[in-house]
Amino acid sequence: MPNSQNNNPPRRTLLLTGASRGIGHATVKRFSAAGWRVITCSRHAFPENCPWEMGPEDHIQLDLADAANTEAAIAEIKTRLPDGELHALVNNAAISPKAEGGARLSSIETNLATWQHVFAVNFFAPIMLARGLIDELKAAKGSVVNVTSIAGSRVHPFAGTAYSTSKAALAALTREMAADFGKVGVRVNAIAPGEIDTVMLSPGTDKIVEAIPMHRLGTTDEVAKIIYVLCTETSSYVNGAEIHINGGQHV
Repeated sequence: MPNSQNNNPPRRTLLLTGASRGIGHATVKRFSAAGWRVITCSRHAFPENCPWEMGPEDHIQLDLADAANTEAAIAEIKTRLPDGELHALVNNAAISPKAEGGARLSSIETNLATWQHVFAVNFFAPIMLARGLIDELKAAKGSVVNVTSIAGSRVHPFAGTAYSTSKAALAALTREMAADFGKVGVRVNAIAPGEIDTVMLSPGTDKIVEAIPMHRLGTTDEVAKIIYVLCTETSSYVNGAEIHINGGQHV
């Protein structure tokens, strides 16, 4: 009788940026519960209260605004993939700087250094990671998910101009990546969350919720579930899509 262990599929690996809170935190829990190994990247050291099993051994402290640091992290990530396979990359990390008092930064007020910092994290880091790990994604016939935003397709009352335009650029990049990476068997999609119940919510969000057809905020787990679907066989023919998760806010 064959060993039952031989019937178990190999453990899949996810690389997730921006894992320390909100949607990233919920994504770790969702994939970990399904038996995935999760390698996390964030600006912060590993927090002891986080839920993933491997903890510090599978966490990389990384400043995505620093291209050299990102390149070094890619080399480090490769050493942590002994089979040379990466089944999913989720580019969730993002920054959204505010003006004094938490006010929205408009296109007139945003200085060049802020534009460059936001685009380094929100736009350039995702393609650097995906391109740097393309061989590992190709070996696993993996999936890339870019986290965009409802602010990428309309002027938002709270999201600053640099954040919004970086997310619009990331949505366009997702289409380009889907065309390029799809040729080597790697699917690339995006999710565009709307008003999700996280610590990033701004005062006055309740007024937006009144206009959402479902009359409530989304939960981080509702977003994580869609990310999970896009990284599994359920979405095996979905490529180049941007899925809106906003309770109908955009209609």
